[in-house]
Amino acid sequence: MLLIWVIPGAFGETPKRSLPVADTVFIKARIWTADPHNPHAQALAIKGEEIMAVGSETEITGYIDDSTEVINVAGNMLLPGFIDSHVHFLIGGMGLSSVQLRDAKTPQEFSHRIGDFAASQPGGKWILNGEWDHENWGGELPGKEWIDELTPKNPVFVMRLDGHMALANSLALELAGVDSDTPDVEGGEIVRDSEGNPTGVLKDNAMNLIQSIIPEPDEAQLDAALQAASEHVASYGITSVHDMGDWQSMRSLRTYQRAHEKGQLRTRIYAVEPLETWQKVANYVAEHGRGDEWLKVGGVKGFMDGSLGSHTAAFYEPYTDTPDDSGFFINPPEQMEEWITAADRAGLQLMVHAIGDRAIGRLLDIYAGIEEVQGGVDRRWRIEHAQHIEPEDIIRFSELDVIASMQPYHAIDDGRWAERVIGAERAQTTYAFRALLDSNTQLAFGSDWFVAPVSPIMGIYAAVTRRTLDDNNPQGWVPEQKISLEQALIAYTRGAAYASAEEKIKGSLAPGKLADLVILDQDLFSIEAEQIADVQVQRTIVGGRTVFSRD
Repeated sequence: MLLIWVIPGAFGETPKRSLPVADTVFIKARIWTADPHNPHAQALAIKGEEIMAVGSETEITGYIDDSTEVINVAGNMLLPGFIDSHVHFLIGGMGLSSVQLRDAKTPQEFSHRIGDFAASQPGGKWILNGEWDHENWGGELPGKEWIDELTPKNPVFVMRLDGHMALANSLALELAGVDSDTPDVEGGEIVRDSEGNPTGVLKDNAMNLIQSIIPEPDEAQLDAALQAASEHVASYGITSVHDMGDWQSMRSLRTYQRAHEKGQLRTRIYAVEPLETWQKVANYVAEHGRGDEWLKVGGVKGFMDGSLGSHTAAFYEPYTDTPDDSGFFINPPEQMEEWITAADRAGLQLMVHAIGDRAIGRLLDIYAGIEEVQGGVDRRWRIEHAQHIEPEDIIRFSELDVIASMQPYHAIDDGRWAERVIGAERAQTTYAFRALLDSNTQLAFGSDWFVAPVSPIMGIYAAVTRRTLDDNNPQGWVPEQKISLEQALIAYTRGAAYASAEEKIKGSLAPGKLADLVILDQDLFSIEAEQIADVQVQRTIVGGRTVFSRD
C-alpha cells in the first residue's frame, strides 16, 4: 500500500534551502529509470509536469519542504510510464460498452452473448465491435444464421479480434445490398457458401461494404469513448499511446483537440492518420505544426496485407492448412510505393502494417528504394506488427534503420494455433524479438488494443516467457525468441518513445523529462518470469498528476 503524508519537519529540522522545492517526492522506491546513465534509484522529485531529480533518498530529501507531497512507495517498483506504440484508441473506447465476445468459447456462447446484448438495445441500433476469436472453438467461421433469429431488429457487424474479418447478420447485409450478385472485392473477400451466397463473414476491404453504411459516431459518443479509453489505459500504467488513425476524416484528431483545448487530456497521444490521406496530413502540419507534449501529429499508417488469423496476411508460400491460399495485399504494392514515397517526401513518419513474410519483404524493398533515391535521413520508419519475417529479411530492418513496432501478446495468443496454418519452419522467425534485437533493430512494443488486451504487463510477460494462453508451451513457444525483462521494459518505454521521435522528453526517468510514471505492486526484477502476469499497477502519474490509483 502507498502511504502519503505532508508533515512539517518529517526529516528533522528544515535545513537552509539550497535546492528548489519539489511539488511531489517519491521515496523508498525501487526505481528502474530506463536511463542507462543512472539505471536505478531510490527516490524521485517532481516540479510541475517535469522530473526535477532522480537519485538516492538522501539526495532527494533536499527538495522537500513543508509544501511538498511525500509519497512512500513502500519498496514497490517505480518506472517510466508505459508507452503503447500501437492502439486503436477511440474504437477501443467505444468497444468497452459493446458486446464482449473475446472469450466466448463455443458457437452457442458467441450467439447467446450477441442475442442477450441485442435484447438490451433499442431496435435499429447497430451492434458493433465484439472482438470474437473463432479459434476458441476450433476454427469454424461463424455464419449469419448463428445470430439472425436473435437479432431481428438490430443490424450486426461484429469484428474478429484482429480487425481483419467481421460477421454481419442478414439485416446488415440487406441494408448494405450485399447478396449473391455482389462482385468480389479486390484486397478483400466476401466469404460465400457452396451456392455463392454470402455467409455473413467479410474480410479486409470487403468489410467496407458494410462499414460504409454504419452511422458515424457523433461528437458526444467520441468524447465519451476518449474518456473511457483514457481511464482504461491509465489503470494499466499507460501514459502515452500511438493511435493508429482509424478514420480518414481526422475524426480522432478533432476529438483529441477538443479535449486538449479544455485541458481534459489524461493520456498523451500521437494521432496517426491513414496513409492514403497523407496530403491532408502534410497540409495540416504545414499550417499547425506537429503538436506538443500532449498531442502530436505527423505520422501516417498504411496497410500492406491483412492478418494471420483471417488468412489474409500475404506469404510467399501457401498457408499449410489451405494450400491454394497464400493471402493477399490489401493495397497493390505499386500504390503503396506511390503513397509511401509521397508521404516520405512530405516529411511524414511512415508506419505500415505488414504481417506476412511477402508483405514485409515487399515493404522493405519500398523503403530501400526510397532511401536510395531520396537519401538517408533520420526517418524513424516503422513496420507495424512485423510478425512473420523471412530469415534473410531480419538484418534488413537494422540496415535500413526500420523500427519493428510489435505486439508481444499476439505471440502467446497466435502461438496456440499458428503452426497449424504456417508450419513449424516459418514459425521459427515469427514474433522474432530476439533475432531482431541481435541484429541491432530498435523494438517498440504495444498492444494493438482493441485487437488484444491493452496491458503492458501481459505484453512483457509474453515477450519474456512466450508461454501460450493455452498453457501448452510452458517453456515458451519458439523459446529461442524470448528476450530479457529489461529488453522488454525498454521496448515499452525508451524504445516506444524513440518510435515517435520523443525520446528526449519521455521514455526514461531523468531530470527535465516529463513526469510520467507508474508504480507496480511488485518489483519485476525480484520475481520469477512466470509471476509477471500477476503484477498489478498501483498508481499511474501523467505530467506529475495521478490519473489512476488502486488505493
